[in-house]
Amino acid sequence: MRYFALFFAIALAMTPRAEGLTRLKDLGSIEGVRDNQLIGYGLVVGLAGTGDRRQTLFSAQTLTNLLQRMGVTVSPTAITVKNTAAVIVTATMPPFAQPGAKVDVTVSSVGDAANLQGGLLVMTPLRGANNQVYAVGQGAVLTGGFAASGPGASKVVNHPTVGRIPEGGLIERPAPSTEPTSEVKFQLRQMDFGTASIVAKAINEHYPDPRGPIAHAENGSVVAVAIPASYMTHSVDFLADVQKITVDPEKPAPKIVVNERTGTIVMGKTIRVLPVAIMHGSLTVEIQTVYSVSQPAPFSQGSTQVVPQTQVGAGEEKAKNIVLKDGATVEDLVRGLTAIGSTARDIIAILQDLRAAGALEADLEVI
Repeated sequence: MRYFALFFAIALAMTPRAEGLTRLKDLGSIEGVRDNQLIGYGLVVGLAGTGDRRQTLFSAQTLTNLLQRMGVTVSPTAITVKNTAAVIVTATMPPFAQPGAKVDVTVSSVGDAANLQGGLLVMTPLRGANNQVYAVGQGAVLTGGFAASGPGASKVVNHPTVGRIPEGGLIERPAPSTEPTSEVKFQLRQMDFGTASIVAKAINEHYPDPRGPIAHAENGSVVAVAIPASYMTHSVDFLADVQKITVDPEKPAPKIVVNERTGTIVMGKTIRVLPVAIMHGSLTVEIQTVYSVSQPAPFSQGSTQVVPQTQVGAGEEKAKNIVLKDGATVEDLVRGLTAIGSTARDIIAILQDLRAAGALEADLEVI
């Protein structure tokens, strides 16, 4: 038993570790295999008085057109209906979706309707970018919130003017999709020449061909793959097998993302900072204007005057310094800046200065 345990431990030590390996499926997708966005304009009915008001003219016109197709003729200026709302309907059609498949639908009010809760979307054609109808949407709208109001008080939970219809869209025709031919192209989600070269090499090692390599990187985002002759009649199996190949991709360049509007900083703690000394202080200038009233002497010919008095004050804090030695990381920098009382906006300004000085080994992206 002891020898078996020792043999098992040696076998585990000799087994190649899969840590750090990534499937091609997680790195990219096949070119042409993509979703298609659909959009339509429709009408939600059955609202309990929370629909569009009189000033929204197009909802009344839409209702008139709907009734006219059903044989009811009425003038749009002669109706006042508060139980309807004009909406924009959107959906995402997955690749290779066939007629009869169902997709989720999102309904959004475009008028001044206060609440879509309890409404029913009337049959709405959904069109693609080429203005062709690919699906039809209809069903009960689920808002996930509500709005209630009374004299002098109101209560709104979540966003009641946008709702969803699970499986409310019915596919009527398939969208144009790229069918696998003798060659397919693998698209990386993030452009990287090193990763593209690694992916092409891994595919060629997995499918050796005496006539030459079947994959080559066209650029940093696209790898062209020729389907082997043995898979020509069942290319889907080949694509499924290719996406299971694991590689060790190039690590992307470190990046620090800064949102100056909210004071948010997202960064990896292992990003290195070159040896640098930082001095940071703050200058405050305050200007106040006080208006005083000057009254004339009694029984004089003078008039009351408003006299502004401006006071200017300036104060500057002593500069606080931090010294970072070789091997310091951004985590060390942030910890030191926080220790001296720097705010998030101070740290953002210092990171920008470090990037400009070339002391930050990372890309700085401000959003």
